Amino acid sequence: MITQSPLDRHEAPSRLTVLRGHSACRPVSRHARVAAKLASAQREVLVVSPLSDDPVTTFRRIDHTGLRRGVRYRMLFPDHARTLAEPARRLGRLAQAGAEVRTLPAVPVEALVVDRAVAILPGGPGDIAVLGLPSVVEAVTELIERLWPSAVPVIPGDPPEPGAPAARDRELLALLADGCTDESAAAALGVSVRTVRRMVSSLMNRLGARSRFQAGVKAADRGWLREEAGR
Repeated sequence: MITQSPLDRHEAPSRLTVLRGHSACRPVSRHARVAAKLASAQREVLVVSPLSDDPVTTFRRIDHTGLRRGVRYRMLFPDHARTLAEPARRLGRLAQAGAEVRTLPAVPVEALVVDRAVAILPGGPGDIAVLGLPSVVEAVTELIERLWPSAVPVIPGDPPEPGAPAARDRELLALLADGCTDESAAAALGVSVRTVRRMVSSLMNRLGARSRFQAGVKAADRGWLREEAGR
């Protein structure tokens, strides 16, 4: 059942819709309604997901359909998604399909933004809020834009590899262990910041690490940093 905000029933249909679930088929109903919003996307869908089972940011076939239609997808997930078999597989498929997928240590919200016109957020227990208020949409979009540069890209088709890393990878690990930023590491290595982030993503996948810090710890445990120090 869809209910409207009592504040202004003339404004509510275009600005705020709350999808409430009280029936036995609630999950199906809410999933379908969110999928319908995604199906209407023409340009861009932004996703921030903590990997919950909530209908707001669960994985959907409609996402792949949107990518095939040329809709740009930018998706943020927590780092631990890389080490969970099913989420890692799905993130890899989305990245391979053309989505821009990145991870960071933790995501602060759960949200969808469709064409920078509608924000979809969890409401109360069992509810989803579909908001067309420009201030809300802009706030959620701005948050995503601020998080995006520091997140590490998921590289499709980048499986873990056996053996020690190449010399440049070990040098990068040593730089990160010393507290270097992506920018300073890129300058030291003579590569772009984007290349550094791709290298970090690859190393995290190889090490099965949930975060950069954990990647450093695991690299040290394997003796990779000692190898670099001894060069």
